[in-house]
Amino acid sequence: MSAGRSMEKLNCTVIESVTGPITRLVAALIALSAAVFVAIVLTAAWVPEALAEEYRFPIQDRWVATVVGTPTQFAADLTPVERIPFRKRRLRIFADRELPDVIFYNRDMIYTVALQKQKSAPVMFLIAGTGAAHNGSKNMLLARAFYEMGYNIVSLSSPTYANFISSASSTGVPGHVFHDAEDLYRAMQMAWDAVKGKRTATGFAMTGYSLGGFNAAFVAQLDSQRKVFDFDKVLLINPPVNLYNSISLLDRMIENIPGGTENYDQFYERVIQAFSDVYKRNEDTVSFDEDFLARVFLAYKPRDEELAALVGLAFRLSSSSLILTSDVMTDFGFIKPKGYEIPRHENLTPYRQVAGRVGFTDFYHDFFYPFYAQEHPELSRDGFIALMSLTSITQYLRDANHIEVIHNADDVILAPGEIDYIDDVFGARARIYPYGGHLGNMAYRDVMTHIQSVFRE
Repeated sequence: MSAGRSMEKLNCTVIESVTGPITRLVAALIALSAAVFVAIVLTAAWVPEALAEEYRFPIQDRWVATVVGTPTQFAADLTPVERIPFRKRRLRIFADRELPDVIFYNRDMIYTVALQKQKSAPVMFLIAGTGAAHNGSKNMLLARAFYEMGYNIVSLSSPTYANFISSASSTGVPGHVFHDAEDLYRAMQMAWDAVKGKRTATGFAMTGYSLGGFNAAFVAQLDSQRKVFDFDKVLLINPPVNLYNSISLLDRMIENIPGGTENYDQFYERVIQAFSDVYKRNEDTVSFDEDFLARVFLAYKPRDEELAALVGLAFRLSSSSLILTSDVMTDFGFIKPKGYEIPRHENLTPYRQVAGRVGFTDFYHDFFYPFYAQEHPELSRDGFIALMSLTSITQYLRDANHIEVIHNADDVILAPGEIDYIDDVFGARARIYPYGGHLGNMAYRDVMTHIQSVFRE
């Protein structure tokens, strides 16, 4: 490979850091998977007898649940990925858009479809969570669940994913709930238009997890006005209520890094080193699966505060990709100098390192709010925060009987009182589990059964 192509590949990896190889290692440590379960959790966190009849998810600690997820033994038995005809597709959303040279490769929006063999079937749109791709593990989990129910699948990346920002965002700065809804709605229409000549839709449905669930609420409201899809059912899975509250909580998680935030770089390197050490000792016998993760955990045994720091680190990596891409798209001058066009083959590592030290709240106050302030001159910072919240469409959510919610009472991205808001607004349309952290129980067989049942009604 030539030096130029090598640098081009490096830049693609860095600016989309959530999909880069180093970040996959961090994400894998954050997943930790069955390691904790096998080594520690099973004997320490069984559900009390009083709850056993209703809910048997095996991990009660919200941080462990968030980090570990659902142990394989308790996961839903769904159609294997290899038996589903997933296809990666590309769309030119804005035909006349000229991208900065350093992200030329992101001109087309990339998404995933899986079509049923029969010509007529309902369509399910999936929206990924913060910084996640159309083919990320959680979207694929949901795709498997709905494909086996007979749905055609159209899976979209989060509006905060670098490829979506570059190719499908109308502003280049994600996070504005109404602009993001417009962008997703446009992408959905174009994605379905690309296949509807081959398939007939018998109905449309939508779901998303985390930020994707939050986005789905605003897309549903938009569709209630325009009636392009007239969704039969919409499910919000572990959505935040107020974006600013959630990003503030995520930023504070970084403070759990041993020794404080000044040790961010050392903590990051230690995470990577943990994987490297175990892999080097076992490279002839292991792959990056749950057994490998078990060896990592048993070797290093992260403490509770480190688990919180790992969650914060995962979101920080997602935000760094978002921030750098947005700055390149808008030439705002937040990470790179304003007016400086980064050459295609420049090493982006220094920019990534700066972006990695910027918190969500820094992005909000110093980039996001100033960028959109001229669009909302009547709103103070607090007023703008309130606008970027489910509370801004409360009445619609109360009245929208086709929208349901799944959540956990101990979700780590909810501020005090926000789970009560979910319960109050959605009432019987909300299924709130007593524990499970943030998405920790999404793959759990009983939870997945409920997710599927929402769309059988």
